[in-house]
Amino acid sequence: MKILVINPGSTSTKIAVYEDNVPRLVRSIRHSVDDLSAFPRIIDQFEFRKNLVLEELKADGIPFEFDAIVGRGGLLKPIPGGVYEVNDAMLDDIAHAMRSHACNLGCLIAHELAVMLPGCRAFIADPGVVDELEEIARITGSPQMPRVVIWHALNQRAIARRYAAECMALHPEHPVRYEDLNLIVCHLGGGISVGVHRHGRAIDVPNALDGSGPFSPERAGTLPAGQLIDLCHSGRYTTEELKKRISGKAGLAAHLGTTDIPAIEKRIAEGDRHAELILNAMIYQIAKEIGGAAVVLYGKVDAILLTGGMAHSEYITSRLCERVSFLAPVHIYPGEDEMEALALNALGALRGELPVQEYR
Repeated sequence: MKILVINPGSTSTKIAVYEDNVPRLVRSIRHSVDDLSAFPRIIDQFEFRKNLVLEELKADGIPFEFDAIVGRGGLLKPIPGGVYEVNDAMLDDIAHAMRSHACNLGCLIAHELAVMLPGCRAFIADPGVVDELEEIARITGSPQMPRVVIWHALNQRAIARRYAAECMALHPEHPVRYEDLNLIVCHLGGGISVGVHRHGRAIDVPNALDGSGPFSPERAGTLPAGQLIDLCHSGRYTTEELKKRISGKAGLAAHLGTTDIPAIEKRIAEGDRHAELILNAMIYQIAKEIGGAAVVLYGKVDAILLTGGMAHSEYITSRLCERVSFLAPVHIYPGEDEMEALALNALGALRGELPVQEYR
């Protein structure tokens, strides 16, 4: 089975070509600020990014012949996890999505390219809006504002399954599946999400885009509600400027003027005490979130998994381990497995090993 994977991000479009479960091509097409500034809205980048994918395949001599094209899922309405075939309802919802993010382009590009190939299918898998919360986790102090979840579902699930597979390999006499485990998975990237995974379901996760949790390199996380309301009515900022102050120009970017962790660590090594305080405060808030996640599982945690780009930082992971390792063993998986996860989900769907769900 030949599978094309498309993963649009804020500053890049990642693509991969798989033959069954073997990667034949993996590329990250970078987009400069100047490239993207020509487009008023992210949705306007559709043709630009689609054409870049086609040009990259041509430049690498990859025939445009695929059994499936799978895109990163966008910010749709809340849905259970799994594989979904792209349909008209999904395309319509993404065209009118309330939240804007480059991931919204994934299903659009996958569908547009798939219709060019007879018999080719277009999928998404485990988008960031996967919602498997228990009802008690949805309640907030205001009936008008139930919790909305947006998180790194694809990578968290991929890492959780990878950990389970490693457990199986180490102890084949005691078969272990993701569905047998209680895990806390922490994605450490431009946004941070801490997920509570109980026996194969993510029963408590945050809105890691613009709502809750620890602050991150570019997001504000949970903010004091009263002060936020006052700021909104101060007349000093437009709605769009305020949104940037909670997602985009927030977190480390707001405090330190950069999201570059190695650069921040260098500043700390050179004696920048303010940079040290801010980075340690982020680590402190992540650790508190992990501690709260353990309470959801009544303290019965099989493992804590740290993943995402910031998991490459020994400064961050060592301090997190120091604070939370008393809860459960901590395992570190730097980077993310999103491309492979998308490919394997599509392969499972093509082979009939995974159910293909209908988006309604």
